[in-house]
Amino acid sequence: MIIDTSTMVPMTEANQNFSKVARLVDEKGSAIIMKNNKPRYTVLDFDEYAKRQEADRSEMFESIVDTLIDENMEAFLELAK
Repeated sequence: MIIDTSTMVPMTEANQNFSKVARLVDEKGSAIIMKNNKPRYTVLDFDEYAKRQEADRSEMFESIVDTLIDENMEAFLELAK
């Protein structure tokens, strides 16, 4: 995962000035909140969150389909005759 360092905000600053975090998300699409100098939380624009959720569902669906095909290839080949 690539993190844009310009979107990183310390936890104390996020607590004291959440509107800054919101502006950062509006401008960049996301913000990373640091806790103990480590990335801890991600704040996303809701549209971006929805896109990522859809992509995750699509990947999960493809994985399930691939597994079903692999597990049942013999039956599919027999049915194809």
